Amino acid sequence: LKINCNLVTNKILKMNKLKIHISVILFLYFLNSFGQNPIIVLTFSAINNEQYITLDSILIKNLTQEGDTMLYSPDSVLILGNVSITNPESIEDNNSLKIINNYPNPFVDKTLVNIYVPFKDNVELHIYNQYGMHLTYFDNILETGEHSFKIFPGREKFNLLVANYRGQIQTIKLINLNNSGTNKSGIEYLGSSMNDLMQKSNYSYSKGFNFDIGDELLFVGYSSDLESGIMDTILESKSYIFQFATNISCPGTPTVIYGGQEYNTIQIFSQCWLKENLNIGTMIPGINVMQDNGTIEKYCYNDDEANCDEYGGLYLWDEMMQYTNTQGIQGICPPGWHIPTDNEWKILEGTVDSQYSVGDPEWDSVYWRGFDAGLNLKSTSGWYFNGNGTDLYGYMALPSGCRGNDGNFYYLGHNGFFWSSTDLETYFAWPRKLDYYHDDVYRNNNYKYFGFSVRCLHD
Repeated sequence: LKINCNLVTNKILKMNKLKIHISVILFLYFLNSFGQNPIIVLTFSAINNEQYITLDSILIKNLTQEGDTMLYSPDSVLILGNVSITNPESIEDNNSLKIINNYPNPFVDKTLVNIYVPFKDNVELHIYNQYGMHLTYFDNILETGEHSFKIFPGREKFNLLVANYRGQIQTIKLINLNNSGTNKSGIEYLGSSMNDLMQKSNYSYSKGFNFDIGDELLFVGYSSDLESGIMDTILESKSYIFQFATNISCPGTPTVIYGGQEYNTIQIFSQCWLKENLNIGTMIPGINVMQDNGTIEKYCYNDDEANCDEYGGLYLWDEMMQYTNTQGIQGICPPGWHIPTDNEWKILEGTVDSQYSVGDPEWDSVYWRGFDAGLNLKSTSGWYFNGNGTDLYGYMALPSGCRGNDGNFYYLGHNGFFWSSTDLETYFAWPRKLDYYHDDVYRNNNYKYFGFSVRCLHD
């Protein structure tokens, strides 16, 4: 009896200590409830050409802050907002309990939460409503590592999830958009990993997910064994449609007339590209430097206009950008089109590569990257020493060479160089290179005063 009484007393002491923490946290809760960022709702659907199809899952990756999360069918709505409370007592190291991920939040009826347990020990999870009433709890011994839970707050709209491990307290605020009062509250333990739900990814997405308005997000939609990527800077609620058609003219825009020349288009999943290198402007000799004079200027390989007709023009970065450094800008592209960013190039590379998918860290590296993205982008003829590509997706990249900073021309038939609109600093930007010898794609910063080719991407 004495032993049982001691156990009960210890439990009461633990609960009293927890209630003290809850009182402080609830104060912070209401202090922060009315100063949050506006809620942003992103909805997703998918088509193949013009036929609607079902999405299996959607990866959401924050390119600004890092971190990622997943949506699983039938969920197709992402709700974003500043909905967390930072506990000043938390310690950011591998010996501390961490709430890694809570998604979605706000939510309807249920949300998923991942926590990290540093060492095998007892872990308590408690849900409290806005009045401090204890709704439900989980109490068990967990192994070292990540653990996943499904949270059902019931009829309550505003809640706190409190995790307690060895006296360490972690909290997150939960907002339930469905407060109809028809569901009971509960905490369901899902297991120590969710790898079975992440089978379509090539690496583990477990960094957690944070968001601020203006962050650049990558969305990757999966349907059957196919994937399609979209990238956007998030400023407001928006709807996105993943396109799963490829190697066809862009639906509704098979050609574009610009500067007296007709360009074909090519749809590569969710990206619509001009099929040819841009050829706009007045030719100037390679020895001359392009100027900000209100006239678009171009170089033609060996100062021969016929080479511009076949391979497109070559442009200094500043001329292409029309003397601004805003990435994703129209620049010298047609209206409704823009110069692709470094991240948009990464989507293309991940889309056409057979081994590394969209969003894979492989594409963030430099020098030669990927497996066969270059092979699948290169045209089927014209490359030196039979270094032709498969042109598997209809991109038809040509070995158009470049204009060097000395005013001379180099590598026609050997290499194709393509600008992005993302610069590194005053004198450098992020282009791509394909060559006759490699099947992968080269990425490294390069001087802006080289003359490279330009491909335009639909807005």
